[in-house]
Amino acid sequence: MSISNAQANDLFGFLEGAGQQVKEEPADTAELVTLEPKESEMYPKVSPDGKYLLTLTGKSKNYWISRRAIQNGDPLNTVTDDLAALGSVAWLGNDITFLSSRTGTLGLWQKPADGEGLMRRAKELTGKLKDITLLKDGSLIATRLIMHGHDKHMKKQHLDNFNNWSVAGTHGYIVHISADGSEKRLSEGFHPAVSPDGKRIAFSMPIGRSIHLFMMDVDGKNLAELSDVRSIDMQPTWSPNGQWIIFTSNRSHADMRGGKKNQWDIWAVTREGKQLTQLTLDKARDGAPSVAKDGYVYFHSDRKIDKILKAEHQIQGNIGRFHIWKVQLPQ
Repeated sequence: MSISNAQANDLFGFLEGAGQQVKEEPADTAELVTLEPKESEMYPKVSPDGKYLLTLTGKSKNYWISRRAIQNGDPLNTVTDDLAALGSVAWLGNDITFLSSRTGTLGLWQKPADGEGLMRRAKELTGKLKDITLLKDGSLIATRLIMHGHDKHMKKQHLDNFNNWSVAGTHGYIVHISADGSEKRLSEGFHPAVSPDGKRIAFSMPIGRSIHLFMMDVDGKNLAELSDVRSIDMQPTWSPNGQWIIFTSNRSHADMRGGKKNQWDIWAVTREGKQLTQLTLDKARDGAPSVAKDGYVYFHSDRKIDKILKAEHQIQGNIGRFHIWKVQLPQ
């Protein structure tokens, strides 16, 4: 089945008839990666070498960051269960970085992803931050949250928190924090994604009721708009070769009144704003893409898991709502 730019197909699932299950043709070519009993997996992050995934994992109201084998999605070890890390974990070579207030003050911490070795504080920080990227020169790109209401963003939330771009009582700005701690506000917005060459930032910014994709240099110059339709375009990430920006969007079925009629899919566009391509076409909520070196895009989704898929993964009984899937980028 070839990927088109196009239109969603609402057929999904399986039919029951004559005492047996018949599997329908899926709406797209996405493949299920992770499935564990009574567990949800969200916000995948592919390692630079393409061998592992980090996932935000939840089970029985407990949440942690898990490292998994990308080949089959099997969990390998728990990286951290620090509450502040749940929205800030990122790869740095074979290590991971994450926010923590474990010493009483906020800091960016670094540790080996396999859990073996020292954990050290890479930088002391202040205020409310998320979406942290540590650059080669020791500076940071992040979202600074300016509070104008109750401080709720550090409270534990249900793992069905698909919308991670709306933090109650806050306003977001993209900031650059230099190695000496000085900070420069680059733009209004959130979800900054630094390009593989470290020169450009893709991010999202509110425009009226819509949220559009933008791109700028790491110093805030040369601002360009990548999307301008009436939709919410979020969670941008780059392909490893820097040619594609992959993102979450409701543009195929947008409900700008905040209702429940949105269809969330994974889309891709070139860094020149061309070849807009819809990668997933299911009526479920697909989001938080991350791209591997082999061109597969990993994302979370609350798609229906039928009995056939459960049997293929040797799972019986209840499962969580969200799981990790993958789909191929356009060639």
